[in-house]
Amino acid sequence: MVKVGVVGATGYAGEEVIKILVNHKDARITELQAVIDKEELFSSIFPAFKGKVDIVCKKPNPPEMAKNVDLVFLGLPHKVSMELAPVFLKAGKTVIDLSADYRLAPDVYKVWYGIDHKDKENLPKAVYGLPELYYDQIKKAKLIANPGCYPTSVILGIAPMLKEKAINIDYIIADSKSGVTGAGRKPDLALSFSEVNENLKAYKVNEHQHKPEMNKILSEVAGKTIDIIFTPHLIPMNRGILSTIYLRLNKKLDTRAALEIYKNFYKGKPFVRISDEGKLPQIRDIVGTNYCDIGLKVTGDTLIVVSCIDNLKKGAAGQAVQNMNIICGFDETEGLL
Repeated sequence: MVKVGVVGATGYAGEEVIKILVNHKDARITELQAVIDKEELFSSIFPAFKGKVDIVCKKPNPPEMAKNVDLVFLGLPHKVSMELAPVFLKAGKTVIDLSADYRLAPDVYKVWYGIDHKDKENLPKAVYGLPELYYDQIKKAKLIANPGCYPTSVILGIAPMLKEKAINIDYIIADSKSGVTGAGRKPDLALSFSEVNENLKAYKVNEHQHKPEMNKILSEVAGKTIDIIFTPHLIPMNRGILSTIYLRLNKKLDTRAALEIYKNFYKGKPFVRISDEGKLPQIRDIVGTNYCDIGLKVTGDTLIVVSCIDNLKKGAAGQAVQNMNIICGFDETEGLL
């Protein structure tokens, strides 16, 4: 039984981690912390947890939490995790960070997040927590950089074709649409109901902070430098991401042949499902699950990939627990099916 703590327990991702752990047979929640006005029972803050998580949610105190956990999830805003993670790592605890603080090299991080990285000692030790690509490294990790939600949907949608060397790496376009919870639980006029409802907008066009993360991992898979074109959109729903990706084939393939490549690549990977020929996934197929559903369509020399995830599950908390399962030697699917 692994003793688990969550810092940032009242955020969307933190709350989702707790929802999963409540039903996890090999994990026990021993500590919860968050930036709150007063310390109180977690079940008082979120009544849905009454009788399930009746422990006090405390204000952040990493040294104190470290005394009572084996592993900690950091569901914190970017720029904050790198201040807390070293405390847990020094105490010999495993850290799964859901922010972007350990995903990029220091120079790239400064360009995209605007500040110098404060934990350059541990940054090189971080393993990118995408199990479908880095399972063996994750098994031995003490620090996991849990992937971003957009990158999870996009990378999983492209990786098989890169590995097959079947696409032109200079022509990769990703168009992604996300529910509002992807922005986190925070007061923001642009995220208010009246601004989002009955609206659809593109934002941070080809300059979203997840772009360098995608470029980094896709370049590792390809063995060559990749710079994708990425446009995110905000849609009026709570959760879910649908990414439509356009790839230029350099091999003659039809849809059936492309599907075989994807099925072979993800064989034995429990949370990637490949749709049958003629079918494409949709948000309702994956909301509330840890699955990434992928569908394909070849038209001429273009491969169109549709990749769907729940941004709070496979895009955040679910993937974080999947990583915990791998590290701890549990069934990879425990708590997630």
